[in-house]
This record gives sequence, structure tokens and C-alpha cells, in this order.
Amino acid sequence: MLTKSIDRIYPLVSETLSPTTPSWNSVCRITYTRDSWVKLIELPSEYSDDEALLLCQESPDTWVAWVPNHGEVRLNRSNFYC
Repeated sequence: MLTKSIDRIYPLVSETLSPTTPSWNSVCRITYTRDSWVKLIELPSEYSDDEALLLCQESPDTWVAWVPNHGEVRLNRSNFYC
């Protein structure tokens, strides 16, 4: 019976990172403004475009946006790419 160390099969994540990879999680620091186009993570309908035009900010995390071939939607910042 052949047994291998699990460490050899599945190396630790820290061992696979390059020296230039930051050890902390990066945070999106993009400031969105009215009239910005953003890429949607999920489409509101199967016929809608994959981008939305930000119209106005409702709260720090919520925007009213217009999606071509769909209409007006409310988007949380988690609904579009950073």
C-alpha cells in the first residue's frame, strides 16, 4: 500500500504564493460616479445587456441604474464588478 504525505499532495496556500503577492485581501477603492458604466455580475434578465449605467446613488452601497434591454434597476455594489 502506497501512502503519501498529504502536505506533498496539497501544499499550503502560503507556499504557492509568490513573494510579490500581498498576504492581505485587497479592497476595491474605486469611487463610482453618476453616468459611469459598470459590468454586471448577474444579468437581470436573459435578454438584458451585461452593463448598467449608474443614474444616482441611493445609499453608500446602493445605486439606481439603467440596464439596456431591461430598464431601471436598483443595484447593490456587490451586483457589479469592482
